[in-house]
Amino acid sequence: MKTVKIISLIAIIMFSVAGMAQEQDNTEEITIKTSVVCKMCKDRVEHDMAYEKGVKEVTVDLETKEVTITYRTDKTNPDKLREAISKIGYDADDVEADEKAYEKLPKCCKKDAPPH
Repeated sequence: MKTVKIISLIAIIMFSVAGMAQEQDNTEEITIKTSVVCKMCKDRVEHDMAYEKGVKEVTVDLETKEVTITYRTDKTNPDKLREAISKIGYDADDVEADEKAYEKLPKCCKKDAPPH
């Protein structure tokens, strides 16, 4: 009986480790050029994108105006990520910002706002 419990425990551990390894294999990173202007933009994009399905990590670089996203390829794709950024109110590569979302942004976060 002890042998069966030990074998069962070993099997559970092996399947758990295999599952974790598989999750790591299906992640990719993408960098998207965007229209962020200030720290409020950075905070907004990082916060909102963190709730997108499949997103593991989000970093916005204000100097380069780029968003770097680590995501699970089995949950999302680059087009969906660009669309999600657009729906927050910012351009994402060749995807224009959603008009309604853009209009809701504070003045300092508009594309023509001076750097601050």
